[in-house]
Amino acid sequence: MTDPQIALMMLGLFIVFVFLGFPIAFTLMAMGIGFGYYAYFEERRMWREYFRLDETASWWDSTSTYIEGFFNNRIFDLFVNQTYTVMSNEVLTAVPLFLFMGYIVERANIVDRLFTTLNIASKNIPGSMGVAALITCALFATATGIVGAVVTLMGLLALPAMLKARYDRSFASGIICAGGTLGILIPPSIMLIVYAAASNVSIVRLYAGALLPGLTLVALYLTYVVGRSILQPSVAPRPTAEEVPDVPMGKLLLMIVTSFVPLAFLIFAVLGSILFGLATPTEAASIGALGGILLAFIYRAMTWQRLRESVYLTLRTTAMVCWLFVGSYTFSAVFSYLGGEHVISEFVQGLDLTPVQFLIMAQIIIFLLGWPLEWSEIIIIFVPIFLPLLVFFEIDPLFFGVLVALNLQTSFLTPPMAMSAYYLKGIAPPEVKLTQIFAGCMPFLFCVIVAMVLMYLFPQIVFYLPELFYGS
Repeated sequence: MTDPQIALMMLGLFIVFVFLGFPIAFTLMAMGIGFGYYAYFEERRMWREYFRLDETASWWDSTSTYIEGFFNNRIFDLFVNQTYTVMSNEVLTAVPLFLFMGYIVERANIVDRLFTTLNIASKNIPGSMGVAALITCALFATATGIVGAVVTLMGLLALPAMLKARYDRSFASGIICAGGTLGILIPPSIMLIVYAAASNVSIVRLYAGALLPGLTLVALYLTYVVGRSILQPSVAPRPTAEEVPDVPMGKLLLMIVTSFVPLAFLIFAVLGSILFGLATPTEAASIGALGGILLAFIYRAMTWQRLRESVYLTLRTTAMVCWLFVGSYTFSAVFSYLGGEHVISEFVQGLDLTPVQFLIMAQIIIFLLGWPLEWSEIIIIFVPIFLPLLVFFEIDPLFFGVLVALNLQTSFLTPPMAMSAYYLKGIAPPEVKLTQIFAGCMPFLFCVIVAMVLMYLFPQIVFYLPELFYGS
């Protein structure tokens, strides 16, 4: 077999092992080191053959040189260097800080106050409880960036309230599932940090580029919720006075100040300091983590147990992301050295695609990968395969990254592997069926596709803010 064929076999075996359920990070590292033995050992063969041709060399000298070459294989140097590169990456330093901020905010009892306030403030809007749940999801998802946590917590808080208010089960479930996934798109997003580290795109420009697409998607969600509530009032009946009581304006303003303003201020302070160049993402994440702790103290929700849980979950998730990077870097380095990347590049270029056709093909592949894989695995392992092709098709990696982030919303909403639906089903009342949750997700999936089409037709949705803040 030729080296490129072995590289493709390496990729195929990796996909097989993933579907068999092996831990992805360790599978990447094991296969990278295993195939790297062959790749770098082969490089030394010519030198060893030259040594054997030396008539003065004894059999023992030739054998000892062979053994030394086997155990001194450079794959170990590569693995150590890749590990050090990942652990010293300044962009990835922001990941544990943002995660810690999210886990602290999740445990600060802010969400129930926020949902109650927004529910009262929007009671005169059609589908008011759905609107309140969606805005709460968007803010909470932005603050945490953890899809499972947002869907689970909002499912415990908002779903029973909407069902009690006679909302259609599918409609209510779809709102929770779709709103909970927004955190991986709207800055400050952990996913965008990971993409920036994988692609060497400026995280600051990436945040600026993702802001308008994220808000566009939220606007499409809200338009659907309000529009369907007007056209089909039975799915979202207007709340009664018992369900949403009348509150004096002064008291409502106080509720907004104590529930909505603190969380919104924390998010805008973190994001604004990054976008306006007042702080690096790592510095802003540090301030966000400190702000999350202060909010927990202000709401009297900070306990030693909650702090301990937040630290533990932060360390566990950060370790997962970093070891995925180590395994991916090692795997991709060996894969490229064997010529696999070149084969894929030549194949795609030989298809004679236009840039738009290439983008559509890439997004379909990422959409399909979103069924069995998490977003972190897609960004770290598979997206780098497409990055070298962006130069050939003259596609800005900033635009591609935002498009991928938008596309990955669909991986959480598309049956049969819609993880948001399974998160919600795990805590939903027994009468809410999984098929009803799937049905509720489908209109929001259509909204995501509409948002992607808008990005194709109007790329300035992505480029306007980066060019405004930082120039072309």
